[in-house]
Amino acid sequence: MTSLQQTEGRAKFGPYETWYRITGDLGSSKPPIFILHGGPGAAHNYVDSYKLLARDGRAVIHYDQLGCGNSTLLPDKGADFWTPQLFVDELENLVDTLGQRKGFHVLGQSWGGMLAAEYGSRRPKGVKTLTIANSPASMALWVSEAMRQRSEMPKDIQDKLNKHEAAGTYSDPEYQEATMWVYARHVCRVVPFPPEVTETFEQVARNPTVYHTMNGPNEFFVVGTLKDWNIIPELHKINVPTLIISGRHDEATPACVQPYKDNIKGSRWVIFEESSHMPHVEEKELCMKTVGDFLAAND
Repeated sequence: MTSLQQTEGRAKFGPYETWYRITGDLGSSKPPIFILHGGPGAAHNYVDSYKLLARDGRAVIHYDQLGCGNSTLLPDKGADFWTPQLFVDELENLVDTLGQRKGFHVLGQSWGGMLAAEYGSRRPKGVKTLTIANSPASMALWVSEAMRQRSEMPKDIQDKLNKHEAAGTYSDPEYQEATMWVYARHVCRVVPFPPEVTETFEQVARNPTVYHTMNGPNEFFVVGTLKDWNIIPELHKINVPTLIISGRHDEATPACVQPYKDNIKGSRWVIFEESSHMPHVEEKELCMKTVGDFLAAND
């Protein structure tokens, strides 16, 4: 990776700024790919490995969505500010700032995949493909499947989660310990977590506004503004080649993901057998090959 150039910059977005990083040559003949991180508010760190897609001569653009990471932090903004439309607009602004309207790919992971579906359903000019990685098609599906997964966990884990959620004591060490037990099975099965994954969790802890407002205290207790989010009625509008990714042990279970396959014409779904929510970490090389081959076939 030492031979791949990286440049960083900041895109003006109204009164705010979006931090971005380009790996590879933006002047390449291959269309670049924009990487949309999850959370919301998780920052780019944990999806860093997607920079490996630049080994094939393609520019890879990571960025931190507004409110997290290296972009403008807005801890005082309320729930009415943090909407999917805001992040669609931010992506559109970044594409235009970098002059890539002539053609580009989009990959979104978790919330980023939800955002990619929102974006793709609007049929923006220049999008060549979508990759929707580890994402639910509705939060109702996500929550119901999280409850099903919880029902299969050891009773002591369930009891700890239920006790502290009822009391609202999310920062209690007992609750945090139970949460990490779940994460090690359904979020990232590479334990201890690699540095880039740990960096993202630490970033959310420092800048929790977006995550807590839109999602909630953790991955499986959704009480934020996204709790009623549902893209299923809009999926038929997506008209570009679409790759769907999930892990066999993913918190984004097959039931969460199936509507993408059912409603996006010609879409392809790949399940990574040894992964949970982060195949790009858990089965890194296979994930890069799968995505890279898909991009190459649709340049």
